[in-house]
Amino acid sequence: MYTTLFNVDASDSISASIWYIENLVMFLSGIFIALAIEYSNLHHRIALGTILLVGCGPRRLFFGLLMVTCFISMWISNSASTAMMCPIVKAILSEMAAQNIFDVFMTQEEEYVEEGDPPHPSMIAIGFYIGVAYASTIGGIGTLIGTGTNLTFKGLYDTRFPHIKEKVDFSSFMMYSLPFASILNVIILYFTMQITHMGLWRPNSMVGQQIKRGSMNKAVLKELLQERYRELGRWTCHEIQVGVVFICMILLLFFQSPGFMKGWSDLLNAKHIGGATPICLSVLLLFALPTQYAFFRYCCQTPPFTGRAMDACLSWAYLQRNTPWGLCFLLGGGFALAEGSKVSGMAKMLGDSLSFITGMPLMACVAFTIVVSLICTCVTANVAICNILIPVFSEMAVTIKVHPLMLTLPAALAISTSFHLPVSTPPNAIVCGYANIKTKYLAVAGIIPTISSFILIFVNAISWGQVVYPTINQFPSSQYLEK
Repeated sequence: MYTTLFNVDASDSISASIWYIENLVMFLSGIFIALAIEYSNLHHRIALGTILLVGCGPRRLFFGLLMVTCFISMWISNSASTAMMCPIVKAILSEMAAQNIFDVFMTQEEEYVEEGDPPHPSMIAIGFYIGVAYASTIGGIGTLIGTGTNLTFKGLYDTRFPHIKEKVDFSSFMMYSLPFASILNVIILYFTMQITHMGLWRPNSMVGQQIKRGSMNKAVLKELLQERYRELGRWTCHEIQVGVVFICMILLLFFQSPGFMKGWSDLLNAKHIGGATPICLSVLLLFALPTQYAFFRYCCQTPPFTGRAMDACLSWAYLQRNTPWGLCFLLGGGFALAEGSKVSGMAKMLGDSLSFITGMPLMACVAFTIVVSLICTCVTANVAICNILIPVFSEMAVTIKVHPLMLTLPAALAISTSFHLPVSTPPNAIVCGYANIKTKYLAVAGIIPTISSFILIFVNAISWGQVVYPTINQFPSSQYLEK
């Protein structure tokens, strides 16, 4: 009997380890893809090109910055996208100050600073920096690889409910979160930041007049951005190859098993193909492809040929120097914490202790998990909170007989949407340190985005989410809930 129990436990442990390793590999490969984009300098071309396409008036420029940050953050880490956009924002604001279009820094009367300390940015400048940070956070929840929290949720959900019908894969997660939680959320963020920081509907205010003056001088800013874009030169072979591999990776991820049609992994079904496979394949390709094809010149020449070393599209030395290896340990340690809380019974105990909401309507239960997630993630790291709350909400869903996705997926999205403190998310910390923004301005600016995120995630869970997952209104059979 003890041998049988031991074998079952060992089998479960091995299965859980496989899920965790797959998600760690997906997370690490996603970081490598992001670094490949930075290594080729493709991200600057995408950012500047999109901003020039949208327009160069202050309001249009702000919209372009939010949209391009949101899009880039869907595919690379939030911290990388924010760090990439901050110098672009600084260059734009510096040109605005040089042309006396609007104030970039506060006066001593508005915000006193000690002698020798850097000046404090004005409300318009704060709006630009914070808007980029918030857009990066919002974009990160749009795809499964956008942030470590999403991959942590997938690992915890797949391990706790390995036999459940409703799987969390790249395409279903993207269809669930992208329309409301990302696209509509960043549009609402644009309008709220326009009202609070850029004088929308207050044309006679000082900020409103400065923005109007900036709209009249948009030609100056357009010339600056065009000059920055011209400095990039022509598209290089390196950029083109990274862009093509990146697009192919997105297509492979989306059409792996989209649900509305047979995916390529459904056809190649001799062995299980995990979500990390397309990303790993893309990384291997980037290591193999050269940055240029000068060796083709020798096809039309005669020997002897001069030897010449060729760089690959992705350099291991660059990866080793720039990869945040600590995040991998944070993710792995979080998985270990979650597994320990599950095996010890702590997660089930906490889930059972929340059974008081059994008599509440389903919508109230969903709102409860979102609110708890939003409160907890304000004061600590997202991945750590995800590893603590998702196992608890999973057991709570089993206790109150609600489909686990109904409670855990909205909570996972809410865990990433923290806008109040620098410690809440890496983008917040980056812009506060880069632009010398005081915490009080960040906390006040995050009130409306937090409320709008709560509303959108809640509405998404009870409406569009049930279109993507039609069966989550029904409690699964006990056989699907076995560990």
